Amino acid sequence: MKNTLQLIALMIIAGAAGFGLQKAVSYSNQPEPVQATPPPASVVGLHRPDFSLTDLDGKVRNVSEWDGKILLVNFWATWCPPCKKEIPGFMELQEKYASQGFQVIGVAVDDEDSVRHYADFMDMNYPIMAAEMASMEIARSYGNRVNALPFTTFVNKQGKIVHTVAGEISREETEKIIKSLL
Repeated sequence: MKNTLQLIALMIIAGAAGFGLQKAVSYSNQPEPVQATPPPASVVGLHRPDFSLTDLDGKVRNVSEWDGKILLVNFWATWCPPCKKEIPGFMELQEKYASQGFQVIGVAVDDEDSVRHYADFMDMNYPIMAAEMASMEIARSYGNRVNALPFTTFVNKQGKIVHTVAGEISREETEKIIKSLL
C-alpha cells in the first residue's frame, strides 16, 4: 500500500513537472515582446502636422489648403460604430459653420471601397480620404497616442492644435469647441 501511494505521488509530481516543462518550452518559442515607443508629448499648442492624401474623387489634398480655417480632423472607420455615430453631427456642424471658416476633414482608417460606399450612403458633405494604416501614422502625429478610433483633433485658424479627443465626441461638445474657436 505504501508503495502504491509513493507511486501515485511520483506520478503526480512527474505530471506536474512535465506540464511545467511543456509551458516553459511553449513560452520560450514566443517572440520577444517589442518595447513600445513612449507616447509623444501632448500636441496641444503645436502647429498641426502637414499631410497629403488622396480624397474619394482621386484628388490629392494637402491639409495646408485649409490654412486659416478652424479644422476638425476626424480619424474614423466604417467598421467603428462610435465613428459612424459622430458623422451626422459633424455633417450638421459643417453645414452650420462653414461660412464662418469651419472645415471638417475625415481621414478613414479603412479601404477606399468601404469608405466610398459609406460616404455615398451618408451623402457626406466634407472631404474624405481613405488611407488604411497610413492614416494611423497621421493620427499619431495629431496626438493619438493610443491608436483610438474615433479620434478627433481641433485646429484653430492659426494652425495650432487646441484640443484632441480619443473616442466618441458628442455633437454638443463638438459645437461648444467650435464656438470657442470662432
